[in-house]
Amino acid sequence: MVTTDVPGDQISLDLLGEMVRSQIIAVDEVDIVKQLFGASDLDPRMRRDPWQWLPAALIAAEPDAAQGGWPQRGAVLTLDAAMRALVGVRLGLEGVYEGGVSVDVDALLAWSRTPGGPERLAGLSEAERQGITEWLAQSAGEAAPVLLRLALQGRGTEATALGVLASVMTDDAASPDAAVALGSVFGSGSRPSELRAYARAVEGSLTRWIGEASGRGPQSEEARQRVVDVLHQANQLAGNAHLTAALEENPFLPSGFQARLHRLANALPEGPQAAQAAWEHVAEHQLAALLYPKRVELARMAVRLSRWLDAPDPVVSSVGQAVRAHVADWGWVDRALAQLWVGDEEAEPALAQAYRTVHDAARRRRALLDEAFAGRLEPWAQHATAGQPEETLPIEDVLRKVALKLAEKRPPLVLVLDGMSSAVAAQLGEELTGAGRWSELSGDGRRAAAVAMIPSVTVISRATLLCGRPVLGGQSAEKEGFAAFWKQHQHEAVLFHKSEIPGPAGQLLDPRLVAAIASDAVVGVVLNTIDESLDHGQQSSLADWSVVRVKYLAELLNSARGQGRPVVLVSDHGHVLDRTGAEVGPLPAEGVESARWRTGALPGEGEVALTGPRVLENGGRVIVPWSEVIRYTPRKAGYHGGAALAEMTVPVVVLAPSAALAPDGWSELPRESVQPAWWGADAAASVPARPPVKTVKKTAQAKVKPRPQAGELFADDAVEVPVTPAPAVLTLGQQIVGTKIYEHQGKFVRKVPDRKVVAAVIDALDASGGTLSLAAVAAAAVASGGRTNTRPEGFVTVLTRLLNIEGYEVISLIDSRARVRLNRETLREQFELPKEGV
Repeated sequence: MVTTDVPGDQISLDLLGEMVRSQIIAVDEVDIVKQLFGASDLDPRMRRDPWQWLPAALIAAEPDAAQGGWPQRGAVLTLDAAMRALVGVRLGLEGVYEGGVSVDVDALLAWSRTPGGPERLAGLSEAERQGITEWLAQSAGEAAPVLLRLALQGRGTEATALGVLASVMTDDAASPDAAVALGSVFGSGSRPSELRAYARAVEGSLTRWIGEASGRGPQSEEARQRVVDVLHQANQLAGNAHLTAALEENPFLPSGFQARLHRLANALPEGPQAAQAAWEHVAEHQLAALLYPKRVELARMAVRLSRWLDAPDPVVSSVGQAVRAHVADWGWVDRALAQLWVGDEEAEPALAQAYRTVHDAARRRRALLDEAFAGRLEPWAQHATAGQPEETLPIEDVLRKVALKLAEKRPPLVLVLDGMSSAVAAQLGEELTGAGRWSELSGDGRRAAAVAMIPSVTVISRATLLCGRPVLGGQSAEKEGFAAFWKQHQHEAVLFHKSEIPGPAGQLLDPRLVAAIASDAVVGVVLNTIDESLDHGQQSSLADWSVVRVKYLAELLNSARGQGRPVVLVSDHGHVLDRTGAEVGPLPAEGVESARWRTGALPGEGEVALTGPRVLENGGRVIVPWSEVIRYTPRKAGYHGGAALAEMTVPVVVLAPSAALAPDGWSELPRESVQPAWWGADAAASVPARPPVKTVKKTAQAKVKPRPQAGELFADDAVEVPVTPAPAVLTLGQQIVGTKIYEHQGKFVRKVPDRKVVAAVIDALDASGGTLSLAAVAAAAVASGGRTNTRPEGFVTVLTRLLNIEGYEVISLIDSRARVRLNRETLREQFELPKEGV
């Protein structure tokens, strides 16, 4: 028996004469394929052009018996099933087709990067190669032929990177020169439509890879490395082809990210609106969150400072007003300044200069505030004691006015972060409340701010804080004073210092500390991380504080949360950073006692002499600098003891695992009211904010209600109220609750809130752009006269029954039920309000 693929009419008669019966038996390839696949029949297309080559290719590509051969079909073998089987074996894509799925460009891009993958395609016959290419173009799209051509050219490892360059063809403004340059990269044979399809396919794959890389674990790290390798390769190929300028709008290339930062540098001098738009363009780059989060955040800090500089000049009217403003506003400026001072190591000169310009302007403005504060501090210190007017909170009253109130519900954990400034408190508070595990509480709708002792050093301010009275002392005095204060108020209390916090091997915290937190005693813990960093750290290390950077803070917070304890996060004093050049040394002066205070006769420039009952050194008189550039001792990373706002302001952050732990008269503090308006992109007013009421006609002299104090959230509206009612432009909320539809809806809802409460919530959501936190919604309701609600989620449920007519989502809970969204257009439509502008 002789097997051959030679046609019968070409076999010689001599060979035929040797055969039994001299007979040629023709074997049908289709029959063989049916046997190999166990199929009853084949797709008829496989018997004619252009697929006649396929049966022979399937026979030649049959896997070894050890591998199981071809998959058994048992029915008709379709063309697609046959091609999937063939492509899987020929190109090494067997795993792609599990479950009968089709190949896509993502799989082909991964294949193009595998060793030997493209070589498999190159080794096939012309007919088979062309057939596979055409089929992949049908199943994987128009991008497949471009990719396969690159693979056949031996450029498979560059295929994904070249797809990024192909995005030049998707830009309507692409120059002819750029198109020519791209053509030289891809060579002949690729149509513009194919290149555009290829670019879109590659961008889709890169977007998926970036999504995978944003997770955690080995797979995400692998995806991240793949993204980095491909895009750096694309950056290099773009430079070699002189396409970098043409691709500066590309949302994937690192060079495109640099170009966006360059535009930000040009936009910063133009004002906050231009700067905000340029920053948003930076943040929209695909690599922004994955590779450059710190650079994006630094750019955002510059834009925020630009907004602050564009606002009216702040004023210092009193010591109490100044420290409250520092916690609520100027401390956030310090936070941004600290990060800008560290800067961006990779920034080009133009961007670095733009950052420095914003930084220096903001520092000059901050210095004026420190000088004004020192001017107010001098006369205030001469008579200041606890219980002074102007609502100043001395540091010795923090336990009595804050911690003692919390103890009415549950004894608190008092965490003293030695040296924590308002800037550090701003970051820590933002992180802790942003995760949704902690609620910030307040008795007056704002974060508390106390005034440190003078000089603002640990041995005075910390002892005074923990003892509840002005005192100078060390750890033993603090322990005794802390226990005595709480005993006076019928509470057991214990205080732990640095050496008493760490536990033995295998335990993070000392068992005695853990037991104390689990008890009913008030617990105090002193954490020295920030203060020690001032003495030994680098300036750059003090620009960015997260919870994990404060040693033992996360563990203590977790323990307190597990025991249902509220937490008072408080400082004893703040600090200033050393931002002077290497050429600036200590200021020569008489009576130097510390880095930031001295004795002596007269204060110099940038200093102030302070006397009075709050000065516990040198018989009640010291000289301290208000200028942050002055120091009297060798250089450190930062200093405290002076009269700058950052040193004298003591932030007090009250946290609770549940708003139900709020004392009577207290409520949850919405994040929107903690951040200053200029910090957010929309610079929205703090909640609860109401749209201004425009008076159309006034018939009599109006009475003016007293305006709320700075930062006061729940005061009456500071608007003119006519003696005789006059027609007014109604707010959106007022229009809604005045409709007959709203009145009808209320008949089917139990315990309907007052109309003015519902209107205020609608207006607060509308003013914020449509979304607010649950706490902010609750605050808006309380401010309008509603009762304090310990379950704001239940209040929102009532609103959904009132406003979601026929199942349409006007009000809904989003972000794991942590935020509330208002659909303004649906609201107006469902309540049949006229179209705006009509």
